[in-house]
Amino acid sequence: MSKVELFIARRYLRSKRKIRFINIIGYISIVGITVGVAALLIALSVFNGFSSVVTSVLVGFDPHIRIEKRGNISSAEYQGIEKILKSNIDIAAVSPYVSGKAMLTTTSFNKVVFIRGVDEKRIADVSGLKDKMVLGSVDFKNTGSSPGIVIGLTLADRLASVIGNEIVIYSPNSVQYALSGISAPQGMKFTVNGIFESNNKDYDANYAYVSLPVAQQMFNLEEKYNGIELRLSDFNNAEKVKKELQKQLPDDYNVLTWYDLHQSLYSVMKIERWSAYILLSLIILVATFNMLGSLTMGVIEKQRDISVLKSIGMTSKNIVRIFMVEGLIIGIIGTVLGVIIGLIVLYLQVHYQLFALDATIYIIPAIPVEIQWIDFIEIAFVSLGLSFLAAYYPSRRAAATIPAEGLRWE
Repeated sequence: MSKVELFIARRYLRSKRKIRFINIIGYISIVGITVGVAALLIALSVFNGFSSVVTSVLVGFDPHIRIEKRGNISSAEYQGIEKILKSNIDIAAVSPYVSGKAMLTTTSFNKVVFIRGVDEKRIADVSGLKDKMVLGSVDFKNTGSSPGIVIGLTLADRLASVIGNEIVIYSPNSVQYALSGISAPQGMKFTVNGIFESNNKDYDANYAYVSLPVAQQMFNLEEKYNGIELRLSDFNNAEKVKKELQKQLPDDYNVLTWYDLHQSLYSVMKIERWSAYILLSLIILVATFNMLGSLTMGVIEKQRDISVLKSIGMTSKNIVRIFMVEGLIIGIIGTVLGVIIGLIVLYLQVHYQLFALDATIYIIPAIPVEIQWIDFIEIAFVSLGLSFLAAYYPSRRAAATIPAEGLRWE
């Protein structure tokens, strides 16, 4: 592109037209692109912020990797697997677990929940349970004649239980014996030694933790485990470690990362992000349609100028470049202004929390935002790409002008 083409494109963009409505449409195009780019940047940054909050909550409480087997893992198998796991430098901690459903009952309430048997000495290394305790502690030792249990805050509220209260658990086996008429259901008594709040309502309402030996006895899994939980030195390496373990472990073992454990949630968030991206891109699309109309009417108005330019030696390619540059200048102005406005809004949200949230309901004080520079590239690509396409038709129409036709009536 020569300086002459750029000079003419800029003059056409700033020149006063006979039909003022063309100028108005041009300004509307710039405003539309600006609003679209700013809205898109803010929306994607908000989605990034919520995704980071969700990830921090889940990764802070859950193990980074969970290993399961079709059936159960025997003690002998676990010892062999533990050697493999400890040889991996990315794995910081390892702990077996037992999990199953059972019914918790008190004098007035009952609820079916997930009972997880964990190693009291290792649980703090593979999960964030100890860090999330709000009352009591992770203590499974017997209080009197009853072993200890740790439950979620929401579950404690529903069961109307506090530290020191007794809870009776009926395992599936005891219920099955009762239904078959073999014997009356035998419940195991536990004392509430701790209450946790993970900021995940599903865990807080549906999970309870007991010691590993007690859970093995409850679910008839003596010397067996349902799976193994791992903590990594960096959870971002989870996918890499997963691939390494899949090569080292037998085929009947299943390796799940923290992302796999909550894949449905992340899939919904990804769909919502793309839906917002597409819908807000329509704002830019409408603005570029306005630009197409403005440039097309500008070409019709400039028929004489185009004919003169062609008469003095400009080629069709030169004419195409002039109007393409004019369209791209509109796109660049709108994109730059949109990015600036978007960054200002995001800066104010980060430092001054313009859009606050109710702290009594939400775990965060304000709508979270996280700026990722890849979003700038994607948004700029969409904006300038649509501007390029909108300028193409008027440019080709201008290039098709026949000088003799344009100057006939001059």
